[in-house]
Amino acid sequence: MFEVDAVTEILREAAEAAILPRFRSLAEDEVSEKGPGDLVTVADREAEELIGARLRGVVAAPVVGEEAVSADPGLLRALNEEETAWLVDPVDGTRNFVNGDTRFGVMAALVHRGETVASWILRPTEERVYVAERGSGTWRDGARVRRGAAPTDPARMRGLVLTTALPAGARRRAEEAFASVGPGAHCSAVDYPHLFEGELDFIAFGQTCPWDHAPGTLMLAEAGGTSLRPGGDGYRPGDETVGLLNAADGECWKTARSLLFD
Repeated sequence: MFEVDAVTEILREAAEAAILPRFRSLAEDEVSEKGPGDLVTVADREAEELIGARLRGVVAAPVVGEEAVSADPGLLRALNEEETAWLVDPVDGTRNFVNGDTRFGVMAALVHRGETVASWILRPTEERVYVAERGSGTWRDGARVRRGAAPTDPARMRGLVLTTALPAGARRRAEEAFASVGPGAHCSAVDYPHLFEGELDFIAFGQTCPWDHAPGTLMLAEAGGTSLRPGGDGYRPGDETVGLLNAADGECWKTARSLLFD
């Protein structure tokens, strides 16, 4: 057993110590690229170190952090080989953070036997936190979040289609079929809550790095939504399959699946 609130406090403290003091105050030498267009800041690295050290005191398990994996991709094996592992995204939406855009967050998840069993999303500039435990629901600042059914008519559905690794023409088909289709905030800590709180009805992703999707997929499921691979398989953080379709409910998932992937 572990204290859910203890993890929330760890994320808050890391945000206060390493992230918020640098928001809109980053020096040029505090931002670099891990790869073409893939930004990382000193805030990402320091926050991940702080969070990882503290999480091991909550549950003694390997920490799979986005920045650590960038340096050592072999760390990802822990998600499949270890009974329990932590996932950490210290600054989700780093480009937004660098640009002074408040659409960023701090995320963590606990993976047990290959399945996400608890997750956290902190939006530090808004002092907002989402928490989910498998079988215990999704909560925002202590209030239960329940996702209602989506419209049955595609022309009334709102969604996001991130076209990387999706079938050719997916965006065009979506724009023709659905009420609105956008690229989103480029931040899972923002986009997933928009889905399970009712502002969106579906989101289609191409790449599915585990630190980006383990927190939100559990929250969506615990709020009543559906998160499946395009082929119908469930999402597992250690699975390297490409593509993920999230929806408000099963019927919405089927509708979006047929229009985007068939």
